Amino acid sequence: MEPVLIVLVVLVVVAFIALIKTIQVIPQASAAIVERFGRYTRTLNAGLNIVVPFIDRVRNRIDLREQVVPFPPQPVITQDNLVVNIDTVIYYQVTDPRAATYEVASYIQAIEQLTVTTLRNIIGSMDLESTLTSREVINAGLRGVLDEATGKWGIRVNRVELKAIEPPTSIQDSMEKQMRADRDKRAAILTAEGQRQAQILKAEGEKQAEVLKAEGEAQAAVLRADGEAAAIRTVFEAIHDGDADQKLLAYQYLQTLPELAKGDANKLWIIPSEVGDALKGLGGAFNGLTGNGHGNGGGMNGGAVAAPSVPAAAPAATQVPIDPASGPRPVDTEKGAARPRVDPAREYRKIDPE
Repeated sequence: MEPVLIVLVVLVVVAFIALIKTIQVIPQASAAIVERFGRYTRTLNAGLNIVVPFIDRVRNRIDLREQVVPFPPQPVITQDNLVVNIDTVIYYQVTDPRAATYEVASYIQAIEQLTVTTLRNIIGSMDLESTLTSREVINAGLRGVLDEATGKWGIRVNRVELKAIEPPTSIQDSMEKQMRADRDKRAAILTAEGQRQAQILKAEGEKQAEVLKAEGEAQAAVLRADGEAAAIRTVFEAIHDGDADQKLLAYQYLQTLPELAKGDANKLWIIPSEVGDALKGLGGAFNGLTGNGHGNGGGMNGGAVAAPSVPAAAPAATQVPIDPASGPRPVDTEKGAARPRVDPAREYRKIDPE
């Protein structure tokens, strides 16, 4: 009984192991390569799969999801002989598990080396400034070369990114100085433009203010002229409507003469020759009033009232032809005798206000 029991136990254990090897569960987004006697047979997809135990062997499981592989910094020489360190990141996905298993020994290492060599070829044809400003061009070039080379490996390269581009320390210092100088230049230009715009606006404002001021003064002058013209017109119409005679005008003329003597700067002023005619007319008017006063006074008070004496108008002077040697000599028209020679500037009456 004991040998039979031992055999049964061995058979149960072998059956259990065979059952375990027969049933293969593959996770989602994964695949497995099955070999029979060392030769590729089939690819197991996600789910429950059955294989022949002890004959079929699952070689490896491959993740079909997109993978991210960062590569360490690589020294690269640019066209202007500057060494820069570049970090790259590759996004790839296995599309054919069989090709990824049998076409290349280690596709991760192969992608890394291909990335380094391609990056050196692309950066070697560019200077430092183009390298720093042409990330998209570099990424597109790397992706094109890697996708073409890894296609036969059953791998699709989705994206290639340059994580960092580090130039030498001395170049970084120079770039910082240049950037600082550019910023200072732009700040100075903006400040100058702001001051220029402010001066332009200030000048335009002053110009508009002057124009408005001139227009206001012109309108004020026009209104003043219109007012003076209306006043003169009113006075003129009042004079004509009142039918003023020569005596009243002469009296108004004499009342205006004291205005000429006003002011501290007036030391000497000239009376026109028409003043004599005005005085003569005014004297005649006073004589007429005085005569009427005598008649009225004799009838009322029985006595005579002395009339104020009015000086007679000065006789007008005429000029004889000017003698070049002695100058003009006025002649008295009443006596006909020549008066002493006087200065031609004294042809008008001169009255000193003081």
